[in-house]
Amino acid sequence: MWESESESAATHKYGGGLLTSTNDGVKTEGFVQRGHSWYVATDIPSDFLVQIGEANFHLHKYPLVSRSGKLSRVIYESHDPDLNKIVMDDIPGGEEAFELAAKFCYGIAVDLTAGNISGLRCAAEYLEMTEDLEEGNLIFKAEAFLSYVVLSSWRDSIVVLKSCEKLSPWAENLQIVRRCSESIAWKACANPKGIRWSYTGRTAKISSPKWNDMKDSSPSRNQQVPPDWWFEDASILRIDHFVRVITAIKVKGMRFELVGASIMHYATKWLPGLISDTATPGDEASNCSLSNSSSSGGGSWKSGLHMVVTRTKDDNTSSLQAKEQRMIIESLVSIIPPQKDSVSCSFLLRLLRMAIMLKVAPALVTELEKRVGMQFEQATLADLLIPSYNKGETMYDVDLVQRLLEHFIVQEQTESSSPSRNSFSDKQHMGMGMGMGCILNAKARVARLVDSYLTEVSRDRNLSLTKFQVLAEALPESARTCDDGLYRAIDSYLKASCSHHKEGKS
Repeated sequence: MWESESESAATHKYGGGLLTSTNDGVKTEGFVQRGHSWYVATDIPSDFLVQIGEANFHLHKYPLVSRSGKLSRVIYESHDPDLNKIVMDDIPGGEEAFELAAKFCYGIAVDLTAGNISGLRCAAEYLEMTEDLEEGNLIFKAEAFLSYVVLSSWRDSIVVLKSCEKLSPWAENLQIVRRCSESIAWKACANPKGIRWSYTGRTAKISSPKWNDMKDSSPSRNQQVPPDWWFEDASILRIDHFVRVITAIKVKGMRFELVGASIMHYATKWLPGLISDTATPGDEASNCSLSNSSSSGGGSWKSGLHMVVTRTKDDNTSSLQAKEQRMIIESLVSIIPPQKDSVSCSFLLRLLRMAIMLKVAPALVTELEKRVGMQFEQATLADLLIPSYNKGETMYDVDLVQRLLEHFIVQEQTESSSPSRNSFSDKQHMGMGMGMGCILNAKARVARLVDSYLTEVSRDRNLSLTKFQVLAEALPESARTCDDGLYRAIDSYLKASCSHHKEGKS
């Protein structure tokens, strides 16, 4: 996280966020809270009650109507001359935002912060606190704080965008979400040289000074800022806001590898099932259990949807948490950069595994399968051992691997006329010292992978000869530099078949 020199100047200009109005009405020293009720510290008896949930605000009509168009209209247009109460359970920001707005109406100093500004701005819009009623009304001053203080700060932009999660659709309609997303995107893409920065949610790598201790020190002058410095902060955002930020970052031209890496970081935080394989094929006893846990403290924020992946007797039940994970997967698939190697093949396969299990939209599953086909030579055997979630079928999803292989072949044929690819996987294998200096091409690596997969699944008694044969013959003969792997797979399949046949006789 970082702040610029202009941010410090903006904060100083706005008095550290202290907001007051020029009210000449009811004189008071502040509000007093007793239980769920708020009272104005004044000798003048209250003549108007505002009820929000369990909170009761005992106030005065004049300060409210002089600055709130909504309350003015409700009070003066009412057919009840003795109207002295209104219920506003639908006010955005709830009782906390209304308390600040009411204090502003009375001329009481209000401390604006990144934590309360979005709720207060939305409440001001709801209460219609416009310039038509008074110059320098709450909408104007809240907008000034958002524009000159919040949007100049990385930390504040993140905090405000996070707070907008409870303010839909007000924060969206008032463009707070868009402006914060653009601010975050611009700062993530900016050159951090000469900018004072620190992290909010980062756990290690660089020990950064606290925000208030920055002053004239500039870590960026003494330490190289890593390109992924913004990943952890961005990952605290709800999925729809994260998508908005990433979309803005892509428009601004950030390298696709960094965009992909940020998506993988987000996924591992919100989809722990990607990195903890808790599902085992054939597990019929358990049910699907998901929990959402979050903790905050010491400047860090952790959250995740922890998944135990199993199958139930009634496969039609779907929990709220499962729907949330499905939405996360669908959203992430939609923003993965189109370039090859923007994310790893292992990540795509793990995402695909969860997508199938959670019944993600078929079109997006197909899109994931095509993406895997583009990088299939990078896959490992462990990545391909995806359980079959259809009862009575094979232990592993052989049909899926068949489709992935078909996508790979189509991709290879499409690129056959293109210059040979210097892909990530080629570089990876170049550094492994593979005897005789021979670098296997993509088809040869896939052939070895398929042979290893066939050897593994051949032990499954439910694997039909047809499926085994189709997968074994999917690649052209020229793809295999050696047939030993295929012979081992065939041998393993024959042994498993013979063993099954003998057991059937006995």
